[in-house]
Amino acid sequence: MSEAPPPSPRRPAPAGRLTALQGTALYVGAVLGTGVIALPALAAETAGPASLLAWLALVLVSAPLAATFAALGARYPDAGGVSTYARLAFGERTAAVVGWCFYLAVPPGASAAALFAGSYTEAAVGGGTATRTVTAVVLMAVVTVANTAGLRVTGRLQLALSGLLIALLLAAVALSLPQARTDHLEPFAPHGWAAIGPAAALLVWSFAGWEAITHLAAEFRDPARDLPRATAAAVVIVGLLYLSVAFAVVAVLGSGAAEADAPLGELMARGMGGNARLLAAAAALLLTLGTMNAYYAGAAKLGAALGRDGALPGWLGRGGSAGEIPRRSLAVVSALGFLSLLVVTATHADARPLVLLTTGSFVTVYAIGVAAALRLLPRRGAIRAAALVALVAVVALLVMSGRYLLWSLGVAGAALLYQGLKGRRRPQQAPEDSNSPVEAAETG
Repeated sequence: MSEAPPPSPRRPAPAGRLTALQGTALYVGAVLGTGVIALPALAAETAGPASLLAWLALVLVSAPLAATFAALGARYPDAGGVSTYARLAFGERTAAVVGWCFYLAVPPGASAAALFAGSYTEAAVGGGTATRTVTAVVLMAVVTVANTAGLRVTGRLQLALSGLLIALLLAAVALSLPQARTDHLEPFAPHGWAAIGPAAALLVWSFAGWEAITHLAAEFRDPARDLPRATAAAVVIVGLLYLSVAFAVVAVLGSGAAEADAPLGELMARGMGGNARLLAAAAALLLTLGTMNAYYAGAAKLGAALGRDGALPGWLGRGGSAGEIPRRSLAVVSALGFLSLLVVTATHADARPLVLLTTGSFVTVYAIGVAAALRLLPRRGAIRAAALVALVAVVALLVMSGRYLLWSLGVAGAALLYQGLKGRRRPQQAPEDSNSPVEAAETG
């Protein structure tokens, strides 16, 4: 018996407002994010100069991964993002698992990101834990307010933030590179070649984000045209910036890179002289705002879609259609973010396990999303090849994540338990969302 063909996409009537340029800015903010302000030092501490190979590998992997999610978003534009693709490919239970993994990864990830930025502020003005915590609270509040105003404001804010941070990063690299020394690259693998794997697992945090914008696919003016364009531009920009900053941190700072709490600040101080830490703090704040802005927007839309489809309480479903503002879901994301920040601050938790737990969830989302792509996308062509390459890469990332996948397994169990308690029932569509790809799969 032949396998049933994947559901044919039905594209909703254009209702979105995001342009390809704003989409590129959202992608750059989501992916570039806080990884560049903290992880070059953490990766260097883990693998030494050999961490540059981990950076290069993840840049190369990100291209087919980004292309796969862009193709899914263009073909099935829906606020559910990867959860929707999982539903069309594998059914309700898998959709609930991937939706919960992403939705519940954003709040702790946001608290870690905000605290990374707080470290830069503390390095510039002092004040210790109080400065870091206040900075984090302010960042989370600003992002919540910006998303409450809707994607028209979010897209414009992201465009401005991305332009500023790209200029700052390029200036930091260009001005510091004259002080680069080749002897800082030796020994190249002081902790052995096997250390590249753990370094790469850390760096997944830096490349998480290609799936985040799929939740906003329906918000583009023309998803089929603008989403692939935005993705291609972002892959090039993010790849060049990451490799440039990582190389500069290792080659300029040397062994000091692993000891720096604010490596970008040290880089700017070397290149610009004087007290460049204030400028570095400004860059860190911009980067963190960009990341949190994109993730809050995507997670809020996802929560509304999960409420619409029965994977979360139905009262979250309001605001999930294109052009609407999912304020209830946004409030939940924001509240969980503040709660996570409170727990991390009170327990003095280290950032590294928090980062790895969050990236374990994102790797799980990637794995299910790429597997769904292999069922939903055309059987032949370049995008099929990209999805196969992405699948191999994601399997390797799953292996490297190791015990940090336990968190996503726990979340998956909770999602399945919730589905069981809710009982078997057909997803309830919001009346205004009659053009969702889920309905297209059922009626097409």
